Amino acid sequence: MEDALAQPRSETARTGAKPRHGRTWLNQLAKAQRETIALTVAAGTLAGVFTIAQMGLFAWVIHQAVVEQVPLMALSAEFAGVALAMALRALAQGMQAQFAARASRKIRERVRQQLTEVWQGLSPARLKSSSAATLSTEWLDQVEALHGYFARFLPQLAICGAVPLLILGVVISLDWLAGLFLLLSAPLIPLFMALIGLGAEKVNQQHFKVLGRLSGQFLDKVRGLTTLQLFGATHQAAGKLQERSEQFRRVTMKTLKVAFLSSAVLEFFASVAIAVVAMYIGFGLLGYINIGPADQLTLFSGLFVLLLAPEFFQPLRQLAQHYHDRAAALGAAELLLARLATDVARADQAPEATHSERDTSIIQLSDVSVSYPGATGVLNRVSCKLRRGQCVALRGRSGGGKSTLLHLLAGFVAPNGGAVSVFGEPPGLRRFGWLGQSPFLMQGSWADNLKLVAPAATDDAILSALTLVGLRPLLESRPEGLYSAVTEQGAGLSGGQARRLSLARVFLADFDLVLLDEPTAGLDEVSQQGIIDALTTLKSQGKTLVFATHHERLLELADRTLWVEHGALRDA
Repeated sequence: MEDALAQPRSETARTGAKPRHGRTWLNQLAKAQRETIALTVAAGTLAGVFTIAQMGLFAWVIHQAVVEQVPLMALSAEFAGVALAMALRALAQGMQAQFAARASRKIRERVRQQLTEVWQGLSPARLKSSSAATLSTEWLDQVEALHGYFARFLPQLAICGAVPLLILGVVISLDWLAGLFLLLSAPLIPLFMALIGLGAEKVNQQHFKVLGRLSGQFLDKVRGLTTLQLFGATHQAAGKLQERSEQFRRVTMKTLKVAFLSSAVLEFFASVAIAVVAMYIGFGLLGYINIGPADQLTLFSGLFVLLLAPEFFQPLRQLAQHYHDRAAALGAAELLLARLATDVARADQAPEATHSERDTSIIQLSDVSVSYPGATGVLNRVSCKLRRGQCVALRGRSGGGKSTLLHLLAGFVAPNGGAVSVFGEPPGLRRFGWLGQSPFLMQGSWADNLKLVAPAATDDAILSALTLVGLRPLLESRPEGLYSAVTEQGAGLSGGQARRLSLARVFLADFDLVLLDEPTAGLDEVSQQGIIDALTTLKSQGKTLVFATHHERLLELADRTLWVEHGALRDA
């Protein structure tokens, strides 16, 4: 398990009642930015009003010039009005884009904050059950998939209820029969959009899941490339990636097919409706139609209606273009909601501590039980007290519960029953040192990795910590010294050196409590001795050490040894 940074666990997201469906959750997010979204809708509606004014003025100019034979110079005011309407329309559309982007950005920031809080509340073991690629897909692709919904689809849905009605009112005032054609054709578009989009949400969920699996497998193959080369398994790994890539391609094409199909259906019905209106206007002006108000059509009214017909369907066209954004957002929302609904142990959910549990000189477990889904109880009503400054070793078979007990003390796992108190506080609130079997390293330098727990540490303090873990000679052999490069995989360091580099954080941050999971496992004798010497120094400083181990020489360091097996805890 990765080496956790020695910081208290942060509190998880306070989202109140957890929504059960992605659509409900998206609506809750939208409420937080309803004012900005309302401004987006207002700007879009205003752009529609200026569009009506622009088309009306343009039709009037044509009518005056062609029918009334008014000189163009005498229509300069009308031309200026057309230009002004175009400019105001562009300005309103720009404001709409700005407000939409602002609302989407704020909502995505909030979702990422919620994800961060959930991740911080999970133990390293539970986080490790999801690959880094899957988590990055959640953070990037799935959150970004919400942008189109809040910036485009949601405002456009409201605009579709305002702008077409305004245009319809103008058209009916000019020619009620043309307005009737528009009114009858309008409902067909959202109807067929809904029918085509019924399966779009599931298709997009599948798209994100396949992308997450592909990203995780690719990252695993890159990290293990050296091992694959040593065992001659690169071709097999490449074939597996090719298979997953082909699966992702098929899902992507299926998603695009749904998106293009919805747009094509809308364009078809919109084009047919516009053609019907154009035929009516044309034949009406030629005198071939005498139905209703057709004989009252003029060049101005006919051209005005003809210019407004595409604008009537334009909001619906844009809605169809953004309908895929809705499907993508709903698909991503279901997956994000599943992550945000992850049960996380919260310090503020801990039971009220008894007087004995408030004792700041002991670590106490009282009738603690821990079980995992689909498995028998790992710990069954165990109780014990550990004194401050004590060095305690945990022994037992692999899988017997040693790591679970360490996770309890760290606050990584919440007990199913009983109570845990660490120096009078719930576990996880007090700063502590942690060293797992797989030390955590980040891309950077030695100093960068050590300053994770003490950002203000001086170079002298870092050198002292490295001296205590026996890495000073190795550091002095590096030309760059403290600023020698370190990769996530620990390139340039042996397993023991990487573990001791992580252990140096414990000395640098000066933790009272240090938890270690098999600190000497898989190391050579030199590295084992370096770890033992460092722990001996910590013990002499009065630190409280609790470690799981099978190493006999490390057991000699312990003041007390506890057996953990079959769900029970007893002194050796």
